[in-house]
Amino acid sequence: MDSSTASERRPSAAPAERPRTPSIFLLAWRQLQRDWRAGELRMLSLALVLAVAAVTAVGFLSERMEAGLRRDASQLLGGDALVASDHPVAPELQALAQQMQLKRMHSVTFSSMARAEGGSTRLVTVKAVSASYPLRGQVLLTDGRRVGAPSPGEVWVDAPVLDALDLSSGGTLLLGDSQLKVAGVILNEPDRGAGFLSFAPRLMLNEADLAATGLVQPSSRVTYRMAVLSPAADPDAAARFLKEAGALIERQGWRGLRLENLETGRPEMRQTLDRASLFLRLVAMLAALLAAVAISLASRDFALRHLDDCAMLRVLGQSQSRIARLHVLEFAMAGLLASAVGVLGGLALHEVFVRLLAGLMSVSLPAPGWATAVGGLGLGLSLMLGFGLGPVLQLASVPPLRVIRRDLGGVRMASGLVLLAGLLGFAGLLALVAGDWKLGLGTAGGFMLALAVFALVAWLVLRILRRSVPQAGAPRWLALATRQLSARPVFAVVQVSALGVGLLALALLLLLRTDLINSWRAATPKEAPDRFVINIQPEQGEAFRRSLDSAGVKGYDWYPMIRGRLVAINGAEIKPEQYKEERTQRLVEREFNLSHSDTLPVHNQLAEGRWVADEQDGLSVEQGIARDLGLKLGDRLRFAVAGQPVEARITTIRKLDWSSMRVNFFVLFPRREMADLPRSYITAFRAPAQAKALDKQLARDFPNITAVDVRAQLDQVQQVLDQVASAVQVLFAFTLAVGLIVLLTAVSSTREARMREFALMRAMGAGSRLLGRVQSAELLGLGLLAGVLAGAAALLIGAVLAAKVFEFSWTLNPWLIPASGLAGALLAWLAGWWGLRGVLQKPVMQSLRLQDIT
Repeated sequence: MDSSTASERRPSAAPAERPRTPSIFLLAWRQLQRDWRAGELRMLSLALVLAVAAVTAVGFLSERMEAGLRRDASQLLGGDALVASDHPVAPELQALAQQMQLKRMHSVTFSSMARAEGGSTRLVTVKAVSASYPLRGQVLLTDGRRVGAPSPGEVWVDAPVLDALDLSSGGTLLLGDSQLKVAGVILNEPDRGAGFLSFAPRLMLNEADLAATGLVQPSSRVTYRMAVLSPAADPDAAARFLKEAGALIERQGWRGLRLENLETGRPEMRQTLDRASLFLRLVAMLAALLAAVAISLASRDFALRHLDDCAMLRVLGQSQSRIARLHVLEFAMAGLLASAVGVLGGLALHEVFVRLLAGLMSVSLPAPGWATAVGGLGLGLSLMLGFGLGPVLQLASVPPLRVIRRDLGGVRMASGLVLLAGLLGFAGLLALVAGDWKLGLGTAGGFMLALAVFALVAWLVLRILRRSVPQAGAPRWLALATRQLSARPVFAVVQVSALGVGLLALALLLLLRTDLINSWRAATPKEAPDRFVINIQPEQGEAFRRSLDSAGVKGYDWYPMIRGRLVAINGAEIKPEQYKEERTQRLVEREFNLSHSDTLPVHNQLAEGRWVADEQDGLSVEQGIARDLGLKLGDRLRFAVAGQPVEARITTIRKLDWSSMRVNFFVLFPRREMADLPRSYITAFRAPAQAKALDKQLARDFPNITAVDVRAQLDQVQQVLDQVASAVQVLFAFTLAVGLIVLLTAVSSTREARMREFALMRAMGAGSRLLGRVQSAELLGLGLLAGVLAGAAALLIGAVLAAKVFEFSWTLNPWLIPASGLAGALLAWLAGWWGLRGVLQKPVMQSLRLQDIT
């Protein structure tokens, strides 16, 4: 048997199975785990987590507060729609509501004095309600009861009323000609609305008891309200009522009425909360912007570290498309995980905000929704893929020849088209975070412009530095540092730009935060008056002032107060219908509080004109009312004062400090005396230590006066401001952490190049001490330049934001530029010490073998 036959009869061996190629998803997951353990993605992921947490925390808070306001808006209003008037609601409007089968509730509100049998008095805001009160919600009392309208003969009061009158629940309270029983203490009143800053606490009684008090007279200043509620079968009935009621009011020519719905209410502390909301959104935007910078730098460093790995994959036969897909999936997974952690962090952080702002929200908020969480995930992925993939995708095009020629295949700048797409997408994201296209795009544009300016100035400084520092005569460490910076100008420009943007964000937030909180603090200055006294008659003035002087009261306001109605401008009679704004119409209908003084009040500023003491034909108007009524210097105004015409020309326009808690007037005559007009006096002062004794003495000696104690309101305002400021500072600290990550990432981005350069210099004989000086000089110089540029830009951008967005006075701080320069130098040096630690200690041969020339 020959060998060929034997081989034919031998059973053939089974073909060897090829090992299965792992899926691209599994490879991406393994690579993600390996890079995370190696620390290559930690800085990048941390920046992303903090940015998403900052953005979603603000988003969750805004979403929940908006949902809560929508849910409870009808309770705050008292119904689905409201008719408010300074006289009883017309029968025609009541008949219209009845015809449309709307539920109705009536209330009457005015100020009066409540008394105790012992003689104590307290100014209160009286609210008489009908039996159907409230249409939505319930009144919550301190003993836990949830009730409707008080029973006839009973009243409910705010706690300060009991404190001032030395009463307890169940006691007897005197109101006008009536004696009423205190049946409960109000904890929450559903339709209190914007009563947060009301000077006087609430006293609520049944409408049936109002006539017996004798307080409502033809000349009384009373507000009548009729709230209506749509039936469940016709939820749009209230909207139709408002439309038809508005047409009826216009046909009849009725004055002094206003219609309100859920969209017309003003939230309490609106200016403060609006500014806080704007600042929180700005902080969130800057956190996202800083995260974008950090991710861009970190991804470039990531790409530099993986050049050799990808070159080896190309040698082993991996295609460019597979390498690209691998890194896209890895970054997508990393971005999704970091974004999810950021969303959870934002959820926890927003709960901190909710607790800090608990004093502003008397009702529980709805649970957070999914929209903000999804938006946070989208923002994180956009940041990761938009700013991180640019350098990383270049790994797919690394030539295989790099395994033997490591000067090939370096990371380049992204293409102009990719860069433009990333910038436009990010600007859109910032606008989305801001909730305002103007604020978002303006902030993004400002920072992009600052980035370009920083890069240009850094390039010019490097050119000047190269020519101005001689290589022969200069200290060796300075010459080497200059040569190092000149040898890699792109790195230096990138570092200065990144450091500058990070420092700019921190300096800007610090400035805005300081001025913002200071503007809130100014709302309740330390020596702000806590007593306002009105209705002091001229013959009582001297004795009243002696009482204040004997009690040790200093620096109090004292002004005459004259009631007058504006009837003509430049000889033409004015009517409310001439103006479109409802507020301006009401302003024309009401009487003004006029006053006179030959000196300009210290808390007033002249916006236009020149103050001339005792100018007989002159008057001064407040800036806001001049704008609303379309007034200007030279216009002649005519007022009707107790039947007497008083006419004068506008000679000055004043800007008032309404937050000063001082006495202010819309219209002020620059005269010392106007004795021919009926007047009373008003004063505001800071009560001395024995405040209660003074209050009782004034009430006993001058029983006709009305004294308003606003200490509790000032304390409440201060508490609210402290809560809002705390929330602002929490998020500020969060963004500060992102900014520090940017600084650390910017400095660490040159780690690989520095290791190679220092290894070469050490091989040529340079000592570690000299190289340490070189490194410190580089970092201090770059940080100083970035800090100076950031300080100058922060002053400019801050001034624009303060004037155009936050609308508060901007304080120019010239010390910011040198302080920012020193802070930049110190932070850059500290970040370099942390990020570049070990560079000088690594053995020379190890550095030369492992590091790239980039």
